[in-house]
Amino acid sequence: MSAAVSAAVDAGVEWIDTAPNYVQGKAEVSLRPVLDRHPRIGISTKVGFVPATDRQAAISAGALLGSQGDQGHCLSRPYIAWQLALSRARLGRVPELVFVHNPEHGAVDRGEVLQSLTSAFEEMESAAHAGLIRGYGVATWTGLSSGLFTVSDLVSLARQVGGRRHHLHAVQTPVSLVRLGVVAAGLEGAGPLYQAREAGLHVFASAPLGGGDVLGAMTAELVRFVDPSATPAQAALLVALSAPAVSRVLLSASTPAHWADALGAAAREPLSPEHLRKVIDVLGT
Repeated sequence: MSAAVSAAVDAGVEWIDTAPNYVQGKAEVSLRPVLDRHPRIGISTKVGFVPATDRQAAISAGALLGSQGDQGHCLSRPYIAWQLALSRARLGRVPELVFVHNPEHGAVDRGEVLQSLTSAFEEMESAAHAGLIRGYGVATWTGLSSGLFTVSDLVSLARQVGGRRHHLHAVQTPVSLVRLGVVAAGLEGAGPLYQAREAGLHVFASAPLGGGDVLGAMTAELVRFVDPSATPAQAALLVALSAPAVSRVLLSASTPAHWADALGAAAREPLSPEHLRKVIDVLGT
C-alpha cells in the first residue's frame, strides 16, 4: 500500500482519504511514513466502523460498552473520542477532516439516524474546539440518495450544535456514470451537490468508477460521446470531475500508469453543463 500511495503523491496527488477500517485496519499506520515525508499532503479519515483489530482495545478502554460495536459500527461519543485519538497517533498528525462514516449503517429510520448524527456532531465540535481535528464531514453511501437525511439536515444539525461557526466542512458521496441522479439534480439547482455548494461545503466525490463497474460499460461509442480523445477511464472520470460543486474526486489506483491516466483526466477541460446534460439524457439517471 505504501508504494501505491507514494506513486500517487509522486504523480501529483495532493489529498489522501482513508479510514481506520481500510486495508484490514492497517491503512492509517501504513500511511504514516508517506505523510511524514510529505507534510503538505492533506489527509482525511473517518469514524464509525469498528475494525475487528481494534474492537477488544476499544472495549478494554471503555469506549465500547455492552452490545456497541456488535454490528461493526458505532457513533457514540466515547467511541468517536477514542477513535480520533488513535487515528491521530497512527497518522502522526491532526487530520484536516474527519468524516462520520456511513451514519445510515444499521439505521431503522430517519429519526434514528438524525439522533445519531447529532451526538456525533457534538463530539466532533468538541474535538475541533480542542484542536484535535481541523473540521469534520459526513461520508455516506446511501444516506443522501435514500432520503434518510439531506445536506440541509446536516447543516441545520451543525448549526444547532456548533453555532454559526460550526466545523462541518464537507460531504462525501458517490458520483459517477452509474450515479447520475445526483449530477442531474445538481444541474437543475437541487439535490445534495447544489445544497452543499449553497452551504459552502466541500464535496468529495467517491467511487467515480463505480468500484470498477463503470469501465466495463465504457463502450467506444460512449467514450467518443463523452470525449473522443480520452481513454475509457478518463472519459468516466470526466463525469465526476465535471459534476457541479465537486471539490475533490477520490480514486483508488494501484499503479503509476493508473495515476497518470487519472491525472490526464484532471488536466482536461471539464465537460460543460450542456454536455453533461446530453450524457445524462443518453444514459438516463
